[in-house]
Amino acid sequence: MKILIVEDEKMLSDSISSYLKQENFICDTADNYHAALEKIDLFDYDCILLDISLPDGNGLNILKELKANDKTDGVLIISARNSLSDKVTGLHLGADDYLPKPFHLSELGARVSAIIRRKKINGNNLLRFNDLIIDTLARTVSIGEKPVELTRKEYQLLLYFSYNKGRVVSKNAIAEHLWGDEMGSGSNHDFLYTHVKNLRRKLMAAGGEDYIQSVYGVGYKFATN
Repeated sequence: MKILIVEDEKMLSDSISSYLKQENFICDTADNYHAALEKIDLFDYDCILLDISLPDGNGLNILKELKANDKTDGVLIISARNSLSDKVTGLHLGADDYLPKPFHLSELGARVSAIIRRKKINGNNLLRFNDLIIDTLARTVSIGEKPVELTRKEYQLLLYFSYNKGRVVSKNAIAEHLWGDEMGSGSNHDFLYTHVKNLRRKLMAAGGEDYIQSVYGVGYKFATN
């Protein structure tokens, strides 16, 4: 699950990013209005953490931009401006929730997870595909009653595939989702190929189907019969 943190206070941004990465989220950051606009134009995010008080623009205009472009990214406003008018305006513009500063990171993480569950799986924490069960709250994967031990990247990859079930996703799109800001310009797809291979092997070794299909020259598709 990929998060964009739009926050100009570096210490807070780093703290949020560090915490969410420990919780298995992939994090990009933007420390100003224009950097945030560039990110949301290039990528889709499961949730955007949006400070509305930015040094070069009003974060509420980012909500307007998302709406104008029919983007469905979840949005959690995080701001020291705790006036009722800001909260109401943000929610009317399409934000999913509002969390005033200061806040506990555990509450932030819980709200982010709740937004993603509501938008992706109708508030449920379980994803079921035949005998494959993904518990997004416990962050566990099983085939029937048999648990499947995955690395953090393998789990993130499986979630990404499941959220895009039936769609062909390119290697570039997957790599950008998994590594985000950490993906250097000279990166190749060797690591991605290794993660996909290991994920397929582990699911099939547990008795599952081969859900992940290779699409020659393009990428992969998560398919269920």
